[in-house]
Amino acid sequence: MRIVLDAMGGDLAPGPIVEGAVEAVRGEPGLTVVLVGDEVRVAAELAHYPDAPRDRLPVVHASEVIGMDEKPVEALRKKRDNSISKCWALMAAGEVGGIVSAGSTGAMVASALFNAKMFLPGVRRPGIAAIFPSHHGPVVIVDVGANMNARPEDLYQYGVMGAVYAEQILGVEKPHIGLLNVGSEETKGTELTRSTAALFRASQIANRFLGNVEGRDIYEGDARVVVCEGFVGNVLLKAGEGAVEFLFSELKQEIARLLPEIPEEAGGKIIASLRGLKRRYEYHEYGGGPLLGIRGSCIICHGSSDARAIKNALRVASTLATDQVNDQIIRELEAAPKIEEVAPPKAEGDSAQ
Repeated sequence: MRIVLDAMGGDLAPGPIVEGAVEAVRGEPGLTVVLVGDEVRVAAELAHYPDAPRDRLPVVHASEVIGMDEKPVEALRKKRDNSISKCWALMAAGEVGGIVSAGSTGAMVASALFNAKMFLPGVRRPGIAAIFPSHHGPVVIVDVGANMNARPEDLYQYGVMGAVYAEQILGVEKPHIGLLNVGSEETKGTELTRSTAALFRASQIANRFLGNVEGRDIYEGDARVVVCEGFVGNVLLKAGEGAVEFLFSELKQEIARLLPEIPEEAGGKIIASLRGLKRRYEYHEYGGGPLLGIRGSCIICHGSSDARAIKNALRVASTLATDQVNDQIIRELEAAPKIEEVAPPKAEGDSAQ
């Protein structure tokens, strides 16, 4: 399997990005990672790993990089030789089966939209999935930032695609789907959420649709797939990341204060346990969020991704590209109900509680 990696994407590029690629090909004999970026800088990083299988780490030169603070569409048009566009060009040409980048999410999504032929049949807009923890295992949230102007059919498609991903990649058997809303009642929410719920209830997967779920319900894990528009999903994702960092920081300080009063052996076990717990919930463990709804595979990584995150992202991208995930998504989307044939429930008169 050949996966293309944006070697210049991310706050720490290209060092940890190249390191992650080297670790990935060492661990997967059938994997080739095409590194796209400044060939001089990438080659200098590769030189740190003289025993790396260089035949499975080819470099494609790109002279420009799109910064995190640049306007995505404008930057894509002005910087024609940027690493993100070159990655997508290799995907569109069929030279690779997947793409991974820790660069600008906006530029990654915009570049995908410019290559509409990369969309799966029936998909109007791709969506980014993120993994949240719960009492019953990982929960897939879609969309967390790709589509800020979602339609009901988009959210329905995110539910279908998220469920296939949860089942095929995360091993969740027949995952239930929830719609993120301000209340559990059927009449709560906006025209978008009510119309989306009506689509699910009229579909072939109605028996797996739990209806509306609130933000606090995500961590219970009854719904293993939760759908929302990209603006809401991105706020939810960033708030969740911040909460995890805050809680572990507070715990660290509290344990440091108590350590002098705890036997050394017990203190060591507590610290090791907390480190393991934090590691399970870090984004590094999953590598990044898949952009669902495109041909092949695409993993969009966190801007501060380290080598472990890149390695895991490459592993997931390879799995997505080789499994029959997209074939199943296409089959299930073909059976989707038509939005014009489904009437949403009337809105509730009072405000959300």
